[in-house]
Amino acid sequence: MSEIISIPDEVVEKEFYRSTEKFHIIAAWVGIVLNLVWFVGDYFVLPAYWVPFLIFRAVTSSITILLLFTKKLTGFSIYTIVFVLVLGLTIQNAYMWSVMDLAHLQKHTFAYMALFIGVGMLILWNWWFSVALLVATVVSNIIFYKINSPLTVDEFLINGGLLILTVAIFCIFLIRTRYNLTRSEIRNRLALEQSRNIIEEERNIIQKKNREITDSLNYASRIQKAVIPAEDEFKKSFIESFVLFKPRDIVSGDFYWITEIDNKVYYATADCTGHGVPGGFVTMLGLSFLEEIFLILKIKKPDEALNTLREKIINSSKTSVENSQDGMDITLCCVDKKTNILTYAAANNSFFVLRDNEIIELKADKQPCGLFFKSKPFTFHEFQLNKGDCIYTFTDGYADQFGGPGGGEGKKYMYKQFENVLLTNHKKDFTLQKQILETEIDKWKGNLEQVDDILVIGVRIS
Repeated sequence: MSEIISIPDEVVEKEFYRSTEKFHIIAAWVGIVLNLVWFVGDYFVLPAYWVPFLIFRAVTSSITILLLFTKKLTGFSIYTIVFVLVLGLTIQNAYMWSVMDLAHLQKHTFAYMALFIGVGMLILWNWWFSVALLVATVVSNIIFYKINSPLTVDEFLINGGLLILTVAIFCIFLIRTRYNLTRSEIRNRLALEQSRNIIEEERNIIQKKNREITDSLNYASRIQKAVIPAEDEFKKSFIESFVLFKPRDIVSGDFYWITEIDNKVYYATADCTGHGVPGGFVTMLGLSFLEEIFLILKIKKPDEALNTLREKIINSSKTSVENSQDGMDITLCCVDKKTNILTYAAANNSFFVLRDNEIIELKADKQPCGLFFKSKPFTFHEFQLNKGDCIYTFTDGYADQFGGPGGGEGKKYMYKQFENVLLTNHKKDFTLQKQILETEIDKWKGNLEQVDDILVIGVRIS
């Protein structure tokens, strides 16, 4: 949290009272019971004064009990009630001291000290209660001393008076320290709870936004899948074929496209700038532009089609020339089903023809289909295919995947291994080839994340 959460004093005070009320009620009842039980000692220690002692104890206990039972009616806080009990006990002890001789005074000093130490250890109230208690202790002792005590001032002070005064003062600081520490702990706890609530609210907001974003991406993915041809479209033109398509994210930056015009099959394998949402936008542009180029503009040559595609991508960009990076690496092939002549143009994406256990690499122009500082017209290529030749077009996601022989070693798969897999399996059924390629890359990847979209297309010339 960048800001410190401030808890108002009234909130702290309310929580302080709520969290300590029960404990103080128990302490009050314990004090009442012990005060009455100690009367037994009074009867045997100073039998001559057992009646006034009993009256003091009864009055103190009765008033406290009455206040406890009428707390809701009177509105007295538990701290006021406990103060009344402690005040009664200290006045009661002051009277007891005043009628004692020196020997009994010394013995009773420990009982008087126990009262203040117990208050200091158990009671939490504000400082003015402690000051009032100290003043009441001093005043009541002076008054009862003047009225009843047979001792001199020196005897009274030296044999207990100064010690009790010291303990009473210590009690004030002890209660004050515990009171402040408790309030601080409550304030911190409330601030922590509020922080947790804020974090929980922010987490819920983030989760909601993530769900909305994910739902939007899933919807975009459905649109993209509806626009990208199904794998069956390849099988209509090439009986033996496969499309291995593994997007890294919900929306793919790789795409493929196919159409058949006058017994010629045109198909593209493309890797757009970026992946995920940015790549997905360029994907939709590429698919739309290819449809326009071939079906509306009636452009038939792959190189002219890529030149037009590049022009449309650059013109569609809304950024400045210096910063525009929208584009794609793409292989655009045309297979004449009558003559088995392959014509193609390619931007950065070379591809393979496998013939009689040999790999023939068909080179691409070293430029993207998009803005490029050294752009030139794309090259028109022609290649004579034989029956049984296999054409493999692909993006760089397969070869660039990190992994290792045991999975998770962090090495790139590389094109050499990719070529070996194609070379080893190119004569097998194309459905099996797809399974082998997918199993191979999943095994290599292991527990590592997929680093890029993966697209491999294979066709056999019949």
